[in-house]
Amino acid sequence: MNVFITGVAGFIGFNSAMSLLKKKNNVYGIDVFDKYYSTKLKINRLKKLKLNKNFYFKKIDLTNKNKLFNFLKNKKIDIIIHYAAQPGVRYSFINPSKYIDSNFFGFLNLVLAAKKNNIKKVIYSSSSSVYGDAKKLPVNENSKLIKKNIYAVTKKLNEDTAELYSKLTGINFIGLRFFTIFGEWGRPDMLIFKIFKAQIKKKILNLNNYGNHYRDFTYIEDAIKIVDKLVKKKLTGHHIFNICSNNPINIKDVIDDFKSKYKIKIKYKSLHKADVLDTHGNNSRIKKLLNIKSFTSFYKAFYRTFEWYKKNKIYKFS
Repeated sequence: MNVFITGVAGFIGFNSAMSLLKKKNNVYGIDVFDKYYSTKLKINRLKKLKLNKNFYFKKIDLTNKNKLFNFLKNKKIDIIIHYAAQPGVRYSFINPSKYIDSNFFGFLNLVLAAKKNNIKKVIYSSSSSVYGDAKKLPVNENSKLIKKNIYAVTKKLNEDTAELYSKLTGINFIGLRFFTIFGEWGRPDMLIFKIFKAQIKKKILNLNNYGNHYRDFTYIEDAIKIVDKLVKKKLTGHHIFNICSNNPINIKDVIDDFKSKYKIKIKYKSLHKADVLDTHGNNSRIKKLLNIKSFTSFYKAFYRTFEWYKKNKIYKFS
């Protein structure tokens, strides 16, 4: 199978590509190496991908429609997996126009490229941020959306675009509302890697809302297994799924457990205006579709990731 992955040097994109390459698929990847976080980390991911003979890479910005169209020409792509996006909820308050350009217009160009190249299946990343501060938890795919920032707005625009073009073009879309994915090769700007970095480098960890909030953490291996199954799954039209563990974890409990094993300095701060207080997703729809029985225990995955972090010294690149 020929798979085209955008954002292939990103956290989820890299792990997804590695999994598909191990299954002997041909993976065509693009990335723009945005400087929101360490480009050295992305380059190291890319080096690992390039060890595979069936991996092909080109540096392309999705907002450049001509380069995108030319790259896909005559490649006979079977499926697109779209991970590329400008990340970061807080940064969306500083530079909102970048989110519109990258997340919305980039996605629209990708859809038009799929249409031009007769690619009939697109899996794309949405986000749990579209739920905002939901009044009733857990949220399911039909819950009311309360968007708090431009990042969430662009993700909902992607969903609306997919819904429209599935009807206009016959392309089949699968939208994935990811809930706080973490694990090996993770983003250094995410809380879990900030915890690790503070401990290793003996620096102070700034903890917002005094740790009194919940996150539906989802281990990267669980998320990638779901994507792999969806690659093979035949679905027509446009479908949206929560990708989550359905097991919200209190941040203060995570810190307390970590502090019981390792020394770490914490500076407690009030809630940031961009942050959602609690996230908790209902994952029954995706579990039923793919016959998923269970997800990896949070603390098992958390400390497995910490051991990996120490051995790989990834903090040098963050």
